[in-house]
Amino acid sequence: MQLNQATDYAFRVVLYLAGLPSGTVESGVRIAECQNIPLRFFQKITRSLSAAGLIKSYRGVEGGFALAKPAGEITLYDVITAMEGPLGIHRCLADRKACNRHCGDDCPVHQALAGIQDRLAADLLRVTFAALAAKTK
Repeated sequence: MQLNQATDYAFRVVLYLAGLPSGTVESGVRIAECQNIPLRFFQKITRSLSAAGLIKSYRGVEGGFALAKPAGEITLYDVITAMEGPLGIHRCLADRKACNRHCGDDCPVHQALAGIQDRLAADLLRVTFAALAAKTK
């Protein structure tokens, strides 16, 4: 499993905004330049982050982007699911019908992967952008 480049860029956007004083609106061009994000990707990323309720966009001369909620309430899990969709390390965990063995919960591989996926989600939910921003200062 590997996160895509857009998700890495999304981490950069949220981390950058988390490092600003609360309520600060920063221009998209400034964020993209500071984080080395191509502008065409930046626009796609900010649409996804905005749709997920993680950032807000403001129009006009003083427009730009800001966090939609406190950085302590935004986790790695939130950004990953905003960009990649639901966390799923194996197709059979999301849809038992996808397994052509039809063994459901009896499969020891499914059981092991389900535990790993649950622990991964829990770990990602524990890492907030407030904590990450505190480490970058």
